Amino acid sequence: MQFLQPTRYTSRLVNSATLWLRLGLGVAMIPHGYAKLTHFAEYQSSFMRFLGLSDSVSLALAIGAEFFCSILLMMGLLTRLVLIPLIITALVIVIVAHGGDIAGDGAAGFVFIVGYVTSLLLGSGAYSLDAVLFKGEGIS
Repeated sequence: MQFLQPTRYTSRLVNSATLWLRLGLGVAMIPHGYAKLTHFAEYQSSFMRFLGLSDSVSLALAIGAEFFCSILLMMGLLTRLVLIPLIITALVIVIVAHGGDIAGDGAAGFVFIVGYVTSLLLGSGAYSLDAVLFKGEGIS
């Protein structure tokens, strides 16, 4: 029963939690990016123009974040770096595309923001490529 009511957290438990968080966020976001990638021409004409960028550039940036950064996030490679475009994309989804409606249509985007910021604060953990490649350099 102590597992259900922990008073202390082991590094193994925290590292497992960071792994599950990274995998869950990646698995949830990749389909959005993949759909945009495989149907680029269809999405291009109606995609939002963000910060004065053309619709095709905005779409390419969204694909880069939603698909490619999500893959890197799942692997735990350059985790904190790839979270920056993911956080920006989620903020655009909530604030621009859904008018800040975190209880309605923007709820999923808001959950992504919470997960991404949490992952940014925690880092990738020991069960990641960051831990293997950057051992001893303070990147986790």
